[in-house]
Amino acid sequence: MIFKVYFQDNFHQVPVRENTKAIYVEGETEEDVRYKLKDRDYNIEFVTPISGAFLEYEQQNPDFTVEKI
Repeated sequence: MIFKVYFQDNFHQVPVRENTKAIYVEGETEEDVRYKLKDRDYNIEFVTPISGAFLEYEQQNPDFTVEKI
């Protein structure tokens, strides 16, 4: 399953909406994705599974890449 992860680059700074970034990660569950990203210094805001029409829409973005960690 593919998850979209919204995060800030630095865990130690206060989150600012304009600095929110997103990556796509392959994983089994939300907990699995969070575990895979724990060694990165990310302040994870939200993790959501994507599929169906939403996934097709996201795949149209030229920057769409799925990280297989």
